[in-house]
Amino acid sequence: MVRLQTAACLTLACVAAGASAAEYLSPLALTASKDAKHLYVAAYTGKQLIVVDVAGGKVVSTISLPDRPSGVAISPDGSKLYVTGAEPSGRVHVVEPGAGKCTGQIAVGHTPTAPVITPDGKILFVCNRFNNNVGVVDLAAGKQVATIPVAREPFAAAMTPDGKLLFVANHLPAGPADGAYTASVVSVIDTTARKVVATVELPNGSVDLQGVCVSPDGKVAYVTHILARYQLPTTQLERGWMNTNAVTIIDVAAKKRVTTVLVDEVDRGAANPWGLACSADGKYLCLAQAGTHDVSVIDRAALHERLAKVARGEKVLNVTIPLEEVPNELSFLAGIRRRLALPGKGPRGLVVLGDKAYAAQYFSDSIGVVTIDANKRPDARSLALGKTASEPPSAVRLGEQYFNDASLCFQNWQSCASCHPDGRADGLNWDLMNDGLGNPKNTKSMLLSHQTPPVMMMGVRDRAETAVRAGIRHIQFAVRPEQDAVAIDTYLKSLTPVPSPYLAGGQMSEAARRGEQLFKQVGCAMCHAGPLYTDMKKYDVGTGKGREKDQEFDTPTLIEVWRTAPYLYDGRAAAIKDVLTKFNTKDRHGATSGLTQEQIGDLAEYVLTR
Repeated sequence: MVRLQTAACLTLACVAAGASAAEYLSPLALTASKDAKHLYVAAYTGKQLIVVDVAGGKVVSTISLPDRPSGVAISPDGSKLYVTGAEPSGRVHVVEPGAGKCTGQIAVGHTPTAPVITPDGKILFVCNRFNNNVGVVDLAAGKQVATIPVAREPFAAAMTPDGKLLFVANHLPAGPADGAYTASVVSVIDTTARKVVATVELPNGSVDLQGVCVSPDGKVAYVTHILARYQLPTTQLERGWMNTNAVTIIDVAAKKRVTTVLVDEVDRGAANPWGLACSADGKYLCLAQAGTHDVSVIDRAALHERLAKVARGEKVLNVTIPLEEVPNELSFLAGIRRRLALPGKGPRGLVVLGDKAYAAQYFSDSIGVVTIDANKRPDARSLALGKTASEPPSAVRLGEQYFNDASLCFQNWQSCASCHPDGRADGLNWDLMNDGLGNPKNTKSMLLSHQTPPVMMMGVRDRAETAVRAGIRHIQFAVRPEQDAVAIDTYLKSLTPVPSPYLAGGQMSEAARRGEQLFKQVGCAMCHAGPLYTDMKKYDVGTGKGREKDQEFDTPTLIEVWRTAPYLYDGRAAAIKDVLTKFNTKDRHGATSGLTQEQIGDLAEYVLTR
């Protein structure tokens, strides 16, 4: 049995849309018809709902949508589909597959995703990702009637078979990043009371929650995520030194985490686990590994039997291991998990029908199909959804693919997107080697990085192009052709800001307008200047501490700052208000000490609209 090395021995929008909607389909999510004869596929950049005949393996029709579809749910009687449109002014599109058209729209929140319907077909829950809430939609009334606040960026959701509980996976951690614990959580919602009744904490370093499902018997929930070993210096990758990839197991009745198991192998990562689903008979748990283009099939009975042995202190794989050490055990699934390669690229959403798993392959515009029955050959294949599946990708599309592709990385442990989901930030502090050892820095968003040199927190890289190549060498531990880095540069340059959820109908509130004047009055506009809200210079504003005391830091752009919490180089500020007050010693970071609490609120409101 092989464990991770420990510190003692030294250890878009749902998806960034880098290509135009007209060029690619980008299948992201899918569901099946009630008779299991058809798949309904949400093609994200293609702005289509694609209907696939399961038996024939061919597209039978497409339904155009005005928004980028991020998720799809089917009504209990199978007569309607509810498709979330991932736009700032989010909508749920009501589609009648029999008629082959969209018959209605329901306004919801900012970038909705993961629609889930109650068993009686009356209520639809949607994750309003950038409003940090779950919307409650009364389908008879055709409107969102309530919202339920959750932790941060609800990204995936699954309901118990009886419809009583909704498990919501929050994509990123909330709060500061400079303490001993930083991790995302799962919110458990009572669907009748319409409130969060429990918050399931995941192991330290759990981020990028992408998928959640509930077992057919309603007893267990499973969540996919990265388990980052961010408290170690990034000196190697072997044995999951930086990033491991995991499934957390939750006891539904207790609303508590049982444990977390790693889906990696000892010498090969299973990067960026995404969608997951149980077979209808409960025999298998299947998950798509988006970064390594494969599917893991886990024997559920064997998994839970092994966990029961651990809980009783019995040996598994000839070793006794405490339950709390299971998240560090790279061989825990040995013998009870099969890893099945897919011929396409970037599997994300996943469903299981009979003895086959179907995965939405984002980068190959196809559906991956693989037989999961252990007594049969996998017979993996891809079903093309459009002509682009066989055409060479554009430079932007190729760069986006490389950014998300862990096969470029030594032993496949991670992709660029593992720490920069959607090209943004994971909310963690990492001890990179570019400015010394023992001084971790908060992950920066890659948005506008090529347009705002220098880069890194302390400006130690002259430009983003240099940082991309250094990342390939020292984070991916790989040697790649120059054209790979050029493609990644091209993709990152194509990223565009997402409008702030603090804007109402694209307009600033009265408080934000007052804050705009204060932004100039207290001196913020001196450094955060111009259309990019940075003068691209370095300053000592008194925020450094310890080894960084009296050091100069690069002035960050404020574009999309609402999305990049926590703040400051070490992530100690959970909110913009903390930057303006608690961590603004002697007014060196803006003359804010004389402002009232109302004015501080106005100033923060303005900054968060950028």
